[in-house]
Amino acid sequence: MGRLTCIDLFAGAGGATQGLRAAGYDVLGAVEVDPAAAASYRLNHPETRLWQCDIRSLPASKLRRESELAVGELTLLKACPPCQGFSTLARGDDSDSGNDRNDLVLDIVRFVRAFRPAAIMLENVPGLERDVRFSRIKKSISELGYSLSSFRLDAASVGVPQRRRRLIMIAIRGRKAQIPAALPDLLGEWFVDRPQTAREALTGLASAMTPDDSLNRHRAHSPKVVARISAVPIGGNRFDLPPEHQLKCHVNLSKRNATASYGRVRLDEPAPTMTTRCATPACGSFIHPTEHRGLTLREAATFQTFPYSYRFSGDFGSIERQIGNAVPVRMAQALGEAVKALLLAPRSGRKRSLAAS
Repeated sequence: MGRLTCIDLFAGAGGATQGLRAAGYDVLGAVEVDPAAAASYRLNHPETRLWQCDIRSLPASKLRRESELAVGELTLLKACPPCQGFSTLARGDDSDSGNDRNDLVLDIVRFVRAFRPAAIMLENVPGLERDVRFSRIKKSISELGYSLSSFRLDAASVGVPQRRRRLIMIAIRGRKAQIPAALPDLLGEWFVDRPQTAREALTGLASAMTPDDSLNRHRAHSPKVVARISAVPIGGNRFDLPPEHQLKCHVNLSKRNATASYGRVRLDEPAPTMTTRCATPACGSFIHPTEHRGLTLREAATFQTFPYSYRFSGDFGSIERQIGNAVPVRMAQALGEAVKALLLAPRSGRKRSLAAS
């Protein structure tokens, strides 16, 4: 195999690009509409051409021509369309009226037609699997001559210090994908026997942190919120708060709702999923394991396996969203290695399908 090339659709702040570059891919181009995320992308990946626009307004053939690629020359087309409409956090049901952002997943197909890449990788929340759009995407890609497999992957299983379950689809052009029945067989050393803990991640950050890091800051808390955070014991959450610190909005909720609110990160486990509110204690288990504060932006980025030197543009809330929306860098690297292994696999031999993980 020659040069490994990639186009990154819905690139965000560049987490997937960072991981795919580490896996040996030359990321030639990326598309991102959000100005702050695009600015972050440019800070870290100045050698990659970025189209800052709504992907719906970008002709796929124009992107291919301006990337100086012939049809069939691209190795990997990666796509991580906006997932909030498919998330269980969005509505609590599968409805999406008025949310045309969900239709962005369908744009992937026209880019597949234009590029005819050797491989396609899609990453999203598991809720997409239940949506009719996912079935339409798979049918369209199969009709274009691809073999594909979809499966669920917990980022913790590939060394990300965070529990983050995602739906992954991998498609290979022109032949049956010879994918082992278990993902660990394909990824090899990228799977880990024991997931990395929050303690290990924070210890590594502490040894590498620089005093001038602009991301080494947490959300400003009012005295009332500081008192509430201070009342949460190590490993605890809102259910451990004494009555005087209980939120009125939580009093009438069942024990199945907002269970992670005002929870502490547990040191000897992977961190919880970093969401777009990953530095806001009221929105999840985002209190520092031992200190009386929310996570800093750099701590959240570390749980997403961004390099300690990775830079972000924007205000606090914007950076928080960029971090939470990102594909964890190490997970992107592992999946890039998996695609590479599939493309290098011999064409003959017993064909096996991927079991859901």
